Amino acid sequence: MDELFIHYLKTKRWTHFDLKAVIFDMDGVLYDSMPAHDLSWRETMDELGLKYLPNEFYFQEGRLAHDMISDIFQRNLNRGATPEEVKSVYARKSEIFRQYNNYEPMPGAYETLKYVQKEGLTPILVTGSRQATLLDQLATHFPGAFTPETMVTAFNVKRGKPHPEPFLKGLEMGGNLHANQAIVIENAPLGIEAAVKAGIFTIAVNTGPLDDTVLTGSGASIVFHSMPELTAAMPEILHLARTIRV
Repeated sequence: MDELFIHYLKTKRWTHFDLKAVIFDMDGVLYDSMPAHDLSWRETMDELGLKYLPNEFYFQEGRLAHDMISDIFQRNLNRGATPEEVKSVYARKSEIFRQYNNYEPMPGAYETLKYVQKEGLTPILVTGSRQATLLDQLATHFPGAFTPETMVTAFNVKRGKPHPEPFLKGLEMGGNLHANQAIVIENAPLGIEAAVKAGIFTIAVNTGPLDDTVLTGSGASIVFHSMPELTAAMPEILHLARTIRV
């Protein structure tokens, strides 16, 4: 694993990490909510008679809803969605999502967060979600992990993933950090792409149906297959981040 850290440092022209924070995505990392998101998006589009691509909502995870809805309208109707249509479609999707989502934390997420905090690092949340109900659950399932000052949501950015703005905002909210002062935990290709564009060392946790090559192709340096697997590797990850010099 050490060669992956060395490659990052050399590529980004850093001599070392100065780790202060770990940035977490929410859906598919902290919560096992992506199946409910996928199902609610598909049912909404089926109701509207709009076609979508296989696993589209896993590929598009993290993108601002406005952009994704407009793309699907463009593909099906040869025009973008109006603001009123975006609002209506997203409201219906959110209604269905609330029916399907069980607000189950991802196994191992709590342990990973607690280990990060025990090591004196700041957890930062970067999510494309606008789901207030899910955001409210964070204080219940991960008490003390996040504050409004360490959470970046769709309400805080103009450009969503895969643009780097959400992660650049995360670095800012973590204390105006440099890219070598954080690592990112992501599960989605667009989130990984955004984090890499922001210059941050990015670890993928593949908790969905996409092939590992999709995540590495988006720029992930390491891929794990569950949060418990990541938790078990965190001591080595933090040790390497704190000791490697190039």
